[in-house]
Amino acid sequence: MNITMFIVGAVIFSIYTYFTIWNIFYGARKNREENYPEYYDRHGSPKQVEFKRKRRTYKRKTKV
Repeated sequence: MNITMFIVGAVIFSIYTYFTIWNIFYGARKNREENYPEYYDRHGSPKQVEFKRKRRTYKRKTKV
């Protein structure tokens, strides 16, 4: 009986942990969509967009 209680408790804890983590990610995604509804329509999903680093070009000062 002692090992059975441990297994049941581990299963319940695993299910609770899974749904807690799922709820965090699901809530964050919904919050992002509600706050910026058209942002991803215009700019695409962050997974699709490749971030490119722009190089700065500096002009040299010349003496006249």
